[in-house]
Amino acid sequence: MRLLLLSDIHANYAALEAVLNDAHGEFDRAWVLGDTVGYGADPSECIAAVRDLDALAISGNHEEAVIGRMSTDDFNPVARAAIEWTASVIDDDEREYLQGLELKQVVDRFTLVHGSPRDPVWEYMQTGPQAVENLEHFDTQACALGHSHVPFLVQVTADGVAEQVEHSPGQRVPLGDDRLYLNPGSVGQPRDHDQRASYALLDTDAWDVEFRRAEYDVAVAQAHIREAGLPEFLAERLSMGV
Repeated sequence: MRLLLLSDIHANYAALEAVLNDAHGEFDRAWVLGDTVGYGADPSECIAAVRDLDALAISGNHEEAVIGRMSTDDFNPVARAAIEWTASVIDDDEREYLQGLELKQVVDRFTLVHGSPRDPVWEYMQTGPQAVENLEHFDTQACALGHSHVPFLVQVTADGVAEQVEHSPGQRVPLGDDRLYLNPGSVGQPRDHDQRASYALLDTDAWDVEFRRAEYDVAVAQAHIREAGLPEFLAERLSMGV
């Protein structure tokens, strides 16, 4: 099975379209690891694209806030403004779709969450100790997650040592026998100082992963944000990859 791993699309349809074009014909199914909406100005287009893929999608903190399942009090003012705008422009059918998304899904050797296994909504997986501590919160060998907007592969050895596996775009990386965490990075708002859309292709038969980047027209996404009257920082950051 060849899987397209997407996360943190953040209502950036220009980026999502570029990813889908780049990966065309190379996957059998898609997993979407939360935050399809928020920040960007194309929530309806991105929701429609994810639904057209018949993707297995989960909810992120932005979905939870947009549908009112969590407060926006803990979001910064820029994120809060985008959430409130998104909630005002999506229709009832789109809202119902978001309401139906789970915070966690288990598929074969993978647990899917947005943040972390112990806190699917808020925790950013960024350190080795976090990777070790989270092992007791899921039972599968692997965990696919997003939220940090940075692509990574972390393996935890049998003696409890978390090791980040080096990778470069286009390189297929064996996943091995250790327990692991896989983050495909962000489609719509990368934060690793690379403005290109980030995603991954996972082959569950070969048991390897390929991290990829896709060029897209950043100016188009920025124009949509400005036309919607969203905070200017949301447009500016796209060209900086932060």
